[in-house]
Amino acid sequence: MRYLPLTDADRRQMLDVVGAGSIDELFRDVPEAARLFGPIQGLPMHAPEMAVERHLSALAAKNVPAGSVPFFLGCGAYKHHVPASVDHLIQRGEFLTAYTPYQPEIAQGTLQVLFEFQTQVARLTGCEVANASMYDGSTACWEAIGMARRITRRKRTLISSGLHPHYVAVCNTMARFTGDTLVTGTPELAAETDIEQLIGQIDGETSAVVVQYPDILGRIADLTPLAEAAHAKGALLIAVVTEPVALGLIKPPGEMGADIVVGEGQSIGVGLQFGGPYVGLFACREKHIRQMPGRLAGETIDAEGKRGFVLTLSTREQHIRREKATSNICTNSGLCALAFSIHLTLLGEKGLRQLAELNHARAVQVAERLAAIPGVNLVNDSFFNEFTIELPVEARPAVHRMVEQNVLGGVSLGRLYPGSAALANGLVVAVTEMVTDEDIDALEGALKEVVA
Repeated sequence: MRYLPLTDADRRQMLDVVGAGSIDELFRDVPEAARLFGPIQGLPMHAPEMAVERHLSALAAKNVPAGSVPFFLGCGAYKHHVPASVDHLIQRGEFLTAYTPYQPEIAQGTLQVLFEFQTQVARLTGCEVANASMYDGSTACWEAIGMARRITRRKRTLISSGLHPHYVAVCNTMARFTGDTLVTGTPELAAETDIEQLIGQIDGETSAVVVQYPDILGRIADLTPLAEAAHAKGALLIAVVTEPVALGLIKPPGEMGADIVVGEGQSIGVGLQFGGPYVGLFACREKHIRQMPGRLAGETIDAEGKRGFVLTLSTREQHIRREKATSNICTNSGLCALAFSIHLTLLGEKGLRQLAELNHARAVQVAERLAAIPGVNLVNDSFFNEFTIELPVEARPAVHRMVEQNVLGGVSLGRLYPGSAALANGLVVAVTEMVTDEDIDALEGALKEVVA
């Protein structure tokens, strides 16, 4: 029997307080087509537990696990090797059950982990300070735009056409409620990024310029000229990194003048996990620290002179007036941040560089093999472990045909940009240290067959 503690009078009183005529009005922001009216069609009202388990197992069996076939998918979520020790450590009871430290003085272990995580992210990104993490890369990107608005007191943001379209979608959704103007575009199948076009669009009303590094096609650009142009107009540069392993080999955005660096930390310590949970990275210049969203763990000395850790900055509503808060994201992805920090600690600086070099070398090997296939054109002049090829046929059905050969050959740009005919033949291929020689042979053979 369901336990319903509220009476009709209780519900009526609460609705009167919030000014709603009915419970349904609370969901008016959800499009009517997306709402559920009545039971879900096609599902039985009840079933035996064993029957449910059997049915769900059959549904799960339709998935193709990433480790079971040659895997070349990327575009913001990457299959890297995560040492078994990472999973072992994060599942210890004191970590797995720990939540946001409301009383920091009794959560020294949690705060120390966050402090170490912040240090690692700051060093990776080339920034002076980093927070204790965000939910994921896309929401971190939007929070950076909001932070730039507060700093510059402007609402016009230029977004590179090379920013992941899912990140753009999140930013557009949030901008509906803040009045920000986001100037966006669609990438071209070209070796050059849109840095020069962005520079030409910066004006005195521009709050920030957002650029992905490497971008959605895998291209790598020098951000220094863009940073200088933005600063000359009083704007900020926001760099988005979806593949943090790349920062073991390429120049950190902070060293090229980026004011805010955000990204997705999934590649380090966190598995693909069907798309989440992941961990958002957020770093910036120290002078902007008061406008940084999220929370910040700091190091100090206690009354006895011993090293200790404190929650230095927090924008949680329990701690600050809502209208003064810098973010609606007031917590952090603690467990995923812990996994990130443990994995990066196990690698060390030397190990990260070696991992990055291995990724790049493997990607170069695959790019050369695929570019030698008649009709296939390599778009990128430069890349880390992800590049784009242009096929002589539409990429989306080509990907489906490769799946029939048990090869996950990449992400079609037609899937990411369904309305763009110019990008329909583009295929983004990601290559990590997990790719074997046999995988490369399988990809080459499958692609030859689908483009023939």
